[in-house]
Amino acid sequence: MATFALKSFTGLRQSSTEQINFVSHVPSSLSLSQRRTSLKVTASRASPKLANRNLRVAVIGGGPAGGAAAETLAQGGIETILIERKMDNCKPCGGAIPLCMVGEFNLPLDIIDRRVTKMKMISPSNIAVDIGRTLKEHEYIGMVRREVLDQYLRERAEKSGATVINGLFLKMDLPENWDSPYVLHYTEYDGKTGATGQKKTMEVDAVIGADGANSRVAKSIGAGDYDYAIAFQERIRIPDDKMTYYEDLAEMYVGDDVSPDFYGWVFPKCDHVAVGTGTVTHKGDIKKFQLATRNRAKDKILGGKIIRVEAHPIPEHPRPRRLSKRVALVGDAAGYVTKCSGEGIYFAAKSGRMCAEAIVEGSQNGKKMIDESDLRKYLEKWDKTYLPTYRVLDVLQKVFYRSNPAREAFVEMCSDEYVQKMTFDSYLYKRVAPGSPLEDLKLAVNTIGSVFRANALRREIEKLNV
Repeated sequence: MATFALKSFTGLRQSSTEQINFVSHVPSSLSLSQRRTSLKVTASRASPKLANRNLRVAVIGGGPAGGAAAETLAQGGIETILIERKMDNCKPCGGAIPLCMVGEFNLPLDIIDRRVTKMKMISPSNIAVDIGRTLKEHEYIGMVRREVLDQYLRERAEKSGATVINGLFLKMDLPENWDSPYVLHYTEYDGKTGATGQKKTMEVDAVIGADGANSRVAKSIGAGDYDYAIAFQERIRIPDDKMTYYEDLAEMYVGDDVSPDFYGWVFPKCDHVAVGTGTVTHKGDIKKFQLATRNRAKDKILGGKIIRVEAHPIPEHPRPRRLSKRVALVGDAAGYVTKCSGEGIYFAAKSGRMCAEAIVEGSQNGKKMIDESDLRKYLEKWDKTYLPTYRVLDVLQKVFYRSNPAREAFVEMCSDEYVQKMTFDSYLYKRVAPGSPLEDLKLAVNTIGSVFRANALRREIEKLNV
């Protein structure tokens, strides 16, 4: 993937506020960059042609995965319904997005709160390593608020022709035969029926579950459980002079005090910082870890006021089953959050788009019924493209997050400019950065040395504790 020039991101938000009614075709007013009707269509020969209507697909969940899926479906000729309960949802999420996402998803710059060009990785002994020296002038990590990003993607899906419903998905009745509809049961909140809402049903041909870690769609298809982390975050408004320090800087803290298996963070937003942490193994101690994270950063957030507290489960690995007949899972519902870094926004949006593209392709732009083989193409493409990344980060977490000496070694390794370049190139562009064989060899030797030093230090600490 080529490096994105900053100028190519400018002016991508549609300024029109015209209300577009629900349609099942591709609106001609869309720009060429937003059209996705050039997909090669190869529906199964056995798939019947739909009579006097287009394929109907429900997207459950209106986060990055659901918004991206609904937009792609609507632009591809699918009759699309998106159901989201919390239109102002503020998920406890660090909010970091890679540079490639800005270009791939045509994100306007005004929804990005901060462009982080510097990071500090801070060890258990408070040794800080500056990261970001290898970034080019136009490169940065975008910091967004989820309520802003999610709303933007939903609105864009609606402008593309999707129907957006403020509702709570309850359950679905599975079809009796291969071409019968799924019957969705949900509560719609239209502002007229009060807090209780109105119970409704809907028939659709396929369902995309983008409803997060506690996915009801996943439960409906028996997708199985997975380990999950608890993420806890406080939004803290700090004095202007303190905020200046975080203008283009993010911090990551590692240590048993902030998390036994993850990290603590301080990420800058528009007028505040997000301070948080997470854990899989010690969920009951999450508030203790959060207090420790605040204490590690206390001098830099002194005088701050907590304006919001958030907590949410974060999946640790893909579900045992992500697909059943004409139902597919994407984003957190499928378990697409990386270990070690905890990144999920880009992978959520990407999986939503990939799944929707498979449906558009398999249905010949909404003209034919789909089956499981069409959706399986999405899974095959996803696993081939991204599963190796998940496996590598899983190994890194197991090696470097297991003890404080190992974390010290990890921070030491992050001071190497070659490590920084390879890491940022891979993160910003979601590609395997080509390395230098000589530098790779040096990195391997240095990594082994760091691990050995960490083990030696751990043994010495154990002796002192006896």
